[in-house]
Amino acid sequence: MKQAMKRALALLICLCCLLSLLPPAAVLAEPARFDDVGADAWYAPAVEYAVGSGLFNGVSETRFAPDSPMTRAMTATVLYRLTGAQAGGENPFADVPENTWYTDAVIWASGAGVIQGTGSGFSPDSNVTREQLAAMLFRCARVRRLDVSGRSVLAFPDSDLIAGWAEEAMSWAVSVGLFQGNADGSLNPRGNATRAEVAALMQRFAALESPLSLWTGGAGAAQALYDYVSAVTDVTGADYIPVRDRIAVFDLDGTLFCETDPNYFDYTLLKYRVLEDPDYKNKASDFEREVANKIKEQNETGKSFSGLEVDHGRAVASAFAGMTVAEFNAYIQKFKEQPMPSYTGMNRGGGFYQPMVQVVNYLQANDFTVYIVSGTDRLIVRGIIDNSVLDIPNRQIIGSDETIVSSNQAGKDGLDYVFAEGDELVLGGDFLIKNLKMNKVSVIMQEIGQQPVLSFGNSTGDSSMAEYVTSGNEYKSLAFMLCCDDTERENGSQSKADKMYALCEEFDWIPVSMKNDWTTIYGDGVTYTGKQ
Repeated sequence: MKQAMKRALALLICLCCLLSLLPPAAVLAEPARFDDVGADAWYAPAVEYAVGSGLFNGVSETRFAPDSPMTRAMTATVLYRLTGAQAGGENPFADVPENTWYTDAVIWASGAGVIQGTGSGFSPDSNVTREQLAAMLFRCARVRRLDVSGRSVLAFPDSDLIAGWAEEAMSWAVSVGLFQGNADGSLNPRGNATRAEVAALMQRFAALESPLSLWTGGAGAAQALYDYVSAVTDVTGADYIPVRDRIAVFDLDGTLFCETDPNYFDYTLLKYRVLEDPDYKNKASDFEREVANKIKEQNETGKSFSGLEVDHGRAVASAFAGMTVAEFNAYIQKFKEQPMPSYTGMNRGGGFYQPMVQVVNYLQANDFTVYIVSGTDRLIVRGIIDNSVLDIPNRQIIGSDETIVSSNQAGKDGLDYVFAEGDELVLGGDFLIKNLKMNKVSVIMQEIGQQPVLSFGNSTGDSSMAEYVTSGNEYKSLAFMLCCDDTERENGSQSKADKMYALCEEFDWIPVSMKNDWTTIYGDGVTYTGKQ
């Protein structure tokens, strides 16, 4: 009786595995909703993607079994379907029967070098570990001719458990965001990969093949960028641009990062410092309070104040004077932890436009050097980018400037003081320049030293930069302008968007509709609750 029960159970498990990997044609257009996949589960969107794309099906009509392990046969089948490959050649494995649900997938995976055999054959029923899966995806990426040059420092507490043969693959997989570590901070390279994990990895891998996957299919701006990059990276084409000259400049606020909630990041930072910070508010000068209160009134009523841009720069310089550069950055990091007022699921440091992050990553993957050219204080921009989703070094961040001096300089001119051991760099308290409009063009020449070929902005403060990039350029060049026409997911303004659309028409800039061109703005789990 016990043997009969075991055989029945084994048959049931095999049947579940078979059902879970039905061919794509058997998958319904509308993905199933599974009882064991909660709507708030981290893997819920990935499961919906995997089922909707025909990569997986449930183990039953109501269950997905997200925590069940993946076998080698299942993994080969999922990768086979993901790549849309065609099987060919002989079956080299005695333990892979002919005409099973996974036979063609194994033949393809083996022939393409994506999944190698084991000492005893293919071992289709063996579970796949996370490091084995990383190696399979690494080889699959090579087959798909994706860039596999990315590397990441594997700073996980269990990185030493990665087998030598898997180090290169796992390093790549971490660097491109396929593996992101577990909730406890571990990588767990030798743990079995689960169905939920593989679904998420397939979704992320698909995004590598579609670098602008968060843009809608009809987004003209995305297609224009694809066409541009294809043209200028084709060494045989007339529009080819050498790597050293592939320079793209991006504004920050309203282009890469949430612009107004309810005001610019650097405006809200000053307001907090002067009016709310218990360690400073009683030390603030009258001028700093005057500026901070104007910002407060602007936040509450929308009133404009002439000269506030420069006054704000002067107030920032004085309000943080004496801090070391490191201390100022630490202050910014702490401020970034505050919740974003008009959103749930996002703090002040998390306000990056995810579709634009993809643009930056796409350009960097095609050997463009990306600069941020912002009207925000340079040190504040560095603080925003530090510990963020963007990988842009400080040397490529340009903004408004204030003086930086030695901690022991004591007012001496820099020509009369020699930096000495024990000195630290501190904020000097004097504002230098507001990096907006024509000033952006001047500073590009001063710091970059040549004309960029791509410009991304969102306002008239970026108009001079856009025109500089596209005027008289020896290379094919484009300027993109974001239009803040989404009032459901973002603090948008249709009137401002309409003005920018008109300017794009006038100056032949490429408009980007935040409403119509992006499938998301801040990613899953972030909801706009209304202006505060």
